[in-house]
Amino acid sequence: MLWLQYLSIPDFFNAPLAVSSIPKILLGFPMSLILTVISFLLANILGFFLTLAQLSKRRWLRWPARVYISFMRGVPMLVVLFIIYFGFGAEALPAAIISFTIICSAFVSEVFRSSFSAVDIGQWEGGFSVGMNYRQVVRHIIFPQAFRISIPALGNILLDLFKGTSLAAMITVTEMFMQAKIIAGANQDYMTIYITIAFVYWFFCWMMTIAQTTLENKLKLD
Repeated sequence: MLWLQYLSIPDFFNAPLAVSSIPKILLGFPMSLILTVISFLLANILGFFLTLAQLSKRRWLRWPARVYISFMRGVPMLVVLFIIYFGFGAEALPAAIISFTIICSAFVSEVFRSSFSAVDIGQWEGGFSVGMNYRQVVRHIIFPQAFRISIPALGNILLDLFKGTSLAAMITVTEMFMQAKIIAGANQDYMTIYITIAFVYWFFCWMMTIAQTTLENKLKLD
């Protein structure tokens, strides 16, 4: 490990510390993954129903959904996180999941709405013409096509959510960024550790991008 000294920059970056800190930072990866997966799945479910509400002909469904989406897209995630955690007194982990879910659902809904609109109207008419009701047309014809269209945008939301889980450290959830803060404080070298955690997040986002590209290519071939 002596060769790592040559990669160090005095008073800026300590390479041996950076390398030795990675396993400790990764202790928080399972929590980061849990926050990402659960919040993203719930956001997709909520976002789907918000999309149906947006597309509804009933004003009492359409307008509340649009106001909700507008508000959640315009409020910083950290603010929502603090409101849920401090304002409502929720436990740290549920507060993080709820906050990430309700914020991401607004963006997911907009993706689904544009994807639904991109499906040719003839697909709707064709479904109705063979006797399907609205729910059946959406489930069997529109949503499968809209989902394929939405994958690139949903992938971007997933990446942003994964990076955004670092905010959970602000309410004491022990994910990767919290682990990095602890290590930085113990070694009194914040710059080195923050540079390291930046590369850790970048690595996982790169892997997720590869997975997204693979999925897109597979769906194109099917």
